[in-house]
Amino acid sequence: MAFRGPLRLAAVALALSTFAGAALASEPEKPQIEKPQAERPLGVVELFTSQGCSSCPPADEFFAELAGKENIVALAYHVNYWDYLGWQDTLSSKENTDRQYDYMRAFGSRSVYTPQAVINGRSHVNGANRKDVDGALARMDRTGEGMRVAIKVSRTSDRVMIDAGDAGNGPTDAHVVIVYFDSPQMVKIGQGENSGRSLTYWNAVSDIQTAGMWHGKAQRYELPMTEIAKKGGCAVLLQSVGKDGMPGPILGAAFIRKPDRL
Repeated sequence: MAFRGPLRLAAVALALSTFAGAALASEPEKPQIEKPQAERPLGVVELFTSQGCSSCPPADEFFAELAGKENIVALAYHVNYWDYLGWQDTLSSKENTDRQYDYMRAFGSRSVYTPQAVINGRSHVNGANRKDVDGALARMDRTGEGMRVAIKVSRTSDRVMIDAGDAGNGPTDAHVVIVYFDSPQMVKIGQGENSGRSLTYWNAVSDIQTAGMWHGKAQRYELPMTEIAKKGGCAVLLQSVGKDGMPGPILGAAFIRKPDRL
């Protein structure tokens, strides 16, 4: 079943192709890896934040540190339900808000809040609490709830290859989710609880698309480089889905680096 909200979007209008792992060796063109990166990062931090929330700037500042770490996939979802306080978040979207509400239902919570950090799709903590975020990442890595499935990203001049590894033990079905985000940008807030402040936002999510399914075996997915190059950046999440369609644990993740030029 598909995610609700942003993950109901039509299967990526990116001319996606999939190939069984056994066929990888027959590729006629050897991919050129632009930059080595960890196939299994420490974890994924999804921050739900708002420019109109007075409690969010400390979380946004901490998030900027996380976004600068090579071993963490950090994504910021700006939500729109605080817009009534006088300032419309310039980076917010209904789709981002829908994703947070889907997590709320998946966790059995009764409400949403900001700043909320969802760790590996498994639990949530206050996004401004450095100790809780770091502690959750370390604990999940130690207990086998981290990134269990290796994801390797490579590229040629015209395409990006995403190689998802074998499942081993555990869930064997997941969605391949492509998350696009903006380049870092400073926003001067004119009204609301943060009026007068100029804040810099990193990895603000602009679009989420489901690119395909993974069934526990090594598999390759291809995306056109031209589509990747249009965005500020993007990441791939291998995320399991509950029977009710709600987002579940993230099993693997990686950033998709775009070239300096095409």
